[in-house]
Amino acid sequence: MDITHHKLDKKAAVLEEVNKTSGTFASGLPDTIVIHYTAGPSAKSAINTLKEDDVPASAHIVVDLDGTLTQLVPFNKIAWHTGKSAWLERNGLNKYSIGIEIVNAGRLEKNGNVWRSWFGKTFPEEEVVRAVHRNESTPTWWHCFTEEQVESVFELCKAIMKKYDIRHILGHEEISPGRKIDPGPAFPLDKIRDRLLHSDRKEDSDTTGEDIISKGIVNAGSLNIRSGPGVAYDTIASPLSRNTEVVILDEQRDWCQVEVKMTGWVSGKFVKKVKS
Repeated sequence: MDITHHKLDKKAAVLEEVNKTSGTFASGLPDTIVIHYTAGPSAKSAINTLKEDDVPASAHIVVDLDGTLTQLVPFNKIAWHTGKSAWLERNGLNKYSIGIEIVNAGRLEKNGNVWRSWFGKTFPEEEVVRAVHRNESTPTWWHCFTEEQVESVFELCKAIMKKYDIRHILGHEEISPGRKIDPGPAFPLDKIRDRLLHSDRKEDSDTTGEDIISKGIVNAGSLNIRSGPGVAYDTIASPLSRNTEVVILDEQRDWCQVEVKMTGWVSGKFVKKVKS
């Protein structure tokens, strides 16, 4: 994946450029990537909305469910994707950051055995995860991101980092807490940025997005699955039995957020990591 004249090459992305920017970045910028979800049904609907002249929003990239990329704004131009936002000493993150929008329905409502989005689409159980948002304390239901999307975002961020001096990779929820909740707990944001920003770059050059998704095996006789990373959180399902395979979505201290048929937190002391 290559970037030439601040645009992804034609093999990597479709270009549907929009003139909804605040000009070019200042010298030394962008140095930040901000991850969003679209909270909509498809890439087409998101792109069409972002192309509308009367919609005061734009983004650099839209990532479809199959990982396909569409570029709307060149990477040297300021897009309108963060709104009111702050991080460290900065306010108004548009003028510092590249915005990536990932097609995803976001938070879902559960009615019986049906999970429904705000726009009315229903999702099967295998496309849903129950998890605690980083800015909240109780679990809710979320639309899962596809493996293709996770891999595509990872490779996209690597390409951007080769071209620009990226120092921060943030979620919209982190720069606009209380106002925004994307990309939410279904997206492995902490794991991705840790691999990109804190791992040895030489090792990362041979890393694929598939490596982001790690697995584990329960090595305790019975392991409680909880709504958050600690024994103070309620159990949310029957205990996991020995040799249950789990997907590790996130890690905090001695706890792992795992996915089986549902998501919760277990003590990391009793999960043996395995290679995919």
